[in-house]
Amino acid sequence: TFFFFPGLTATEKKLAEYKCNTNEAIQLKLVRFPEDLEDENTTFNPEYSHQVFGDDEVAFGYKGLKILLYYIAGNLSTLFRIEYTSRVNEKFDCVEADDVESKIREIIPPGFCTNTDDFVSLLEKEVNFKPFGMLLHTYSIHNEEAGEDITYQIYKADMTCPGFREYHERLQTFLMWFIETASFIDVDDERWNYFLVFEKYNKDGATLFATVGYMTVYNYYVYPDKTRPRVSQMLILPPFQGEGHGAQLLETVHRYYMSSPTVLDITAEDPSENYVKLRDFVLVKLCQDLVCFSPVKLMQGFSQEMVMEAQQKLKINKQHTRRVYEILRLRATNMGDAEQSRSYRLDVKRRLIGPYKKKQRELAKMRRCLRPEEMTNQLNQIDLNLQREQLEESFQQLVSDYRRVLERLAQA
Repeated sequence: TFFFFPGLTATEKKLAEYKCNTNEAIQLKLVRFPEDLEDENTTFNPEYSHQVFGDDEVAFGYKGLKILLYYIAGNLSTLFRIEYTSRVNEKFDCVEADDVESKIREIIPPGFCTNTDDFVSLLEKEVNFKPFGMLLHTYSIHNEEAGEDITYQIYKADMTCPGFREYHERLQTFLMWFIETASFIDVDDERWNYFLVFEKYNKDGATLFATVGYMTVYNYYVYPDKTRPRVSQMLILPPFQGEGHGAQLLETVHRYYMSSPTVLDITAEDPSENYVKLRDFVLVKLCQDLVCFSPVKLMQGFSQEMVMEAQQKLKINKQHTRRVYEILRLRATNMGDAEQSRSYRLDVKRRLIGPYKKKQRELAKMRRCLRPEEMTNQLNQIDLNLQREQLEESFQQLVSDYRRVLERLAQA
């Protein structure tokens, strides 16, 4: 992408041509066969590059910049190369090009290839690569394109697995390109658990494994003798997104911790909107057959019994159980019936109004401490009609999210 700015001097215009959008310049690949190197269909780009190239996501000093980051599909051995058609020259342009190479080297571990021949010879050894850790779950997904079922496996690994530390260093580089606020974790802390998804595929009659995605979970200590696993990062690599791997991974992780008597419940650190939707689906799927969520009990309202059963059997905390209840109650409610619909709306809005009520309590406190002229200013910020509108908007948004979860559940 070139950036053109009207009303610039000739020199400025010339320099503007040397700006490249780094999200387009970075070309990622997961390579299984030598021919993948030339196949543009196997290339994908980052969603973000601001953590490496600044908020503008621009590299200066090059025309036709390509930053190639190719990974062997299984063990993620890396090829890193920079290509461009021209570069600014200090002698003539008196400006310096960005040092793109050192910016990328900061996030990719050493030991990468810089030429294709070395990379292809590593590709031939890929047949020796096997997943790390303990197999937890195997599942199949029908692939239209291949016209067959493809098998996937989920493993739990830790830093004691030979070669895993180096593999994880290569794997985590993807976080920078696909999670907006990504950061690398301290792998020397033994409280981290790693869950990995692999695809099994055939190459010349042998079975090989390709990396699909992963999740990191941190085990917090809860007094006196429990832990609270917290999902930190989760990424399904772009070529595999939209196929249901995230749900398989999250459900497998839940089932892994459910079997542990020392786990209190499972939470997530700063979850994204997409993660919340995924979690809603997985938790509703797990909870729908619990006795406490029978239609009769759902219509009687949210209960302590639901909280207890979801926590004890499925390690789900109170806040998430409440969402599960609202989704399942929506399924059991005839929204065409005025009375049922009104009862559901009031029930959900009572929860949603919590933060507004807190604000009102704070105002009441202010009233006691502030002079009248200071008060009016604060009061103007909280208009009751506006509150009602916001509440209704939140409710409608929630119901539409919940309906999508129920649609997905009906297809599962």
